[in-house]
Amino acid sequence: MAALLIFLGFLVGAFIISMGGGGGAFYLGILVSIAHLSPSSAAATSLFTALPALIVGTYSHYRTGNMRFSYGNKLLITALPATIIGSLSSQYIPVIIYTWAIAIILFILGIQTIRQSFLKGSKKSRLKPWTVYLFGALSGLMVGIAGMSGGGPVMAGLLLLGLNMPQSAATSSYVLIALSIIGLFFHSTQGNIDWQVGLLVMAGSLVGAAIMPRILAHFDPRKVTAILRPIMGIIMVIMAIQFVI
Repeated sequence: MAALLIFLGFLVGAFIISMGGGGGAFYLGILVSIAHLSPSSAAATSLFTALPALIVGTYSHYRTGNMRFSYGNKLLITALPATIIGSLSSQYIPVIIYTWAIAIILFILGIQTIRQSFLKGSKKSRLKPWTVYLFGALSGLMVGIAGMSGGGPVMAGLLLLGLNMPQSAATSSYVLIALSIIGLFFHSTQGNIDWQVGLLVMAGSLVGAAIMPRILAHFDPRKVTAILRPIMGIIMVIMAIQFVI
């Protein structure tokens, strides 16, 4: 079991840091289905597990020169308060309402991201600059309410606002560090962290998160974007469907 958790952590850490997410949904899946943690414990443990890998991956992204702090700071303006509001209100929101709301959001963002991937040439997004604040708020609510990483809305917003995949992944990781810290604080008061399971998954994810940005830096950003952006969109659509089945 220990070796399996470390291996799965490595895969998630490597894949998610290249996609710009904290991997909250993937970590939750591992912790619930493989480690058999309760939902409340899994939410707290997933944020604890994801945070160190996010920090390592963000530093690696920063060294590649892909970080766009101006976009990240704009997202944080709405993402931080939304995380706090979501955390405080999570116990009062019916599960069915939250489930369908997040599923619809992920589905729409996924379709938009896939569509953007197949626009001809280098046509830029038509989104207004202020929409970055909306994506930040959606991300914060996902972290606050469910203990997810919130990477889906952040990545979708950055891609649709014109950043390429490496830039979006780097900037998203920066944003998610702050959200994960706040989310971890609130969720750790509601559910116990399983330290043994969390540390095993974390060990693998740290290695994956550390090496993947350096690997991506050796490839053409346009080709990386062309390959990973539609994958990101498909993943969001699949996650949306899984939420409601």
